[in-house]
Amino acid sequence: MTDIDTDIDTDIGTPARTVAVLGTGIMGAAMARNLARSGHAVRVWNRTRAKAEPLAAENGVQVCDTPADAVRDADVVLTMLYDGDAVRDVMREAAPALRPGAAWVQSTTAGVHAIGELGTWAGELGLAFFDAPVLGTRQPAEAGQLLVLAAGPVEHRAAVEPVLAAVGARTVWTGEEGAAGSATRLKLVANSWVLAATTATGEVLALAQALGVDPQSFFDAIAGGPLDMGYLRAKAGLILDDKLTPASFAVSTAAKDARLIVEAGERNGVRLDVAAASAERFRRAAEQGHGDEDMAAAYFASFEEKGEKGDEKEE
Repeated sequence: MTDIDTDIDTDIGTPARTVAVLGTGIMGAAMARNLARSGHAVRVWNRTRAKAEPLAAENGVQVCDTPADAVRDADVVLTMLYDGDAVRDVMREAAPALRPGAAWVQSTTAGVHAIGELGTWAGELGLAFFDAPVLGTRQPAEAGQLLVLAAGPVEHRAAVEPVLAAVGARTVWTGEEGAAGSATRLKLVANSWVLAATTATGEVLALAQALGVDPQSFFDAIAGGPLDMGYLRAKAGLILDDKLTPASFAVSTAAKDARLIVEAGERNGVRLDVAAASAERFRRAAEQGHGDEDMAAAYFASFEEKGEKGDEKEE
């Protein structure tokens, strides 16, 4: 089934769940907080425990030492890690303590091939598998306003709908088989546009600087027309105002997602030149030391031997 269905039960009276959140980075930490604030019992684990410790201050959140401790007797396991390999490794550690019949909500942007493998493995473990990546960055994640793209078995959706409602403003159902990766496919399509727009924003500002053009004159020229967009102005503002930290979505993560997009295109006979160029720019920016900054910092990739905003690096 590939038809999109946006209906989801978001009633306040939905039953609480015991939820294990594996991965407490920008997105995972925000999701864990919103789950706890919605009345769910939440157990969290992160490979670097210090990143998870602040969550202990939230009522209803327990910080665990191992993935197995976090998932033991959990109704729902939510993975929000770096990539498919990280998900596989962490879930292997968790496997002995997983409760057969539990639901696995896999929200990591892991790529189509990895989702298929993880979904197959979930079946072997006796888990109800949901492919459930999200659209949104730090601010909507913290506000519980993410857009959840989800695919999974109808008969098990009642177990995960209260969880999805706690982290997102809306859930778009894309199919009934998580392992088919229909939600991940949609996420990659959406991300291809986001990353292209981010790359274009950085190049516009770099070119303006090189040509001696005041960026504001560009914004004035497109104001109110079809070329104007809030996203352009938001990302440009982060660069121009030097507000690239804390990141809403980091350069290193954008580089990974861009590689997954290029790989998906190659596996399906499509050449994605813009995505490939974006992946290279994000990689270069990360090598320059901007990996933990907002992905708008790909701007700096335009100045290969330069420091901030074109200034020469100090030796």
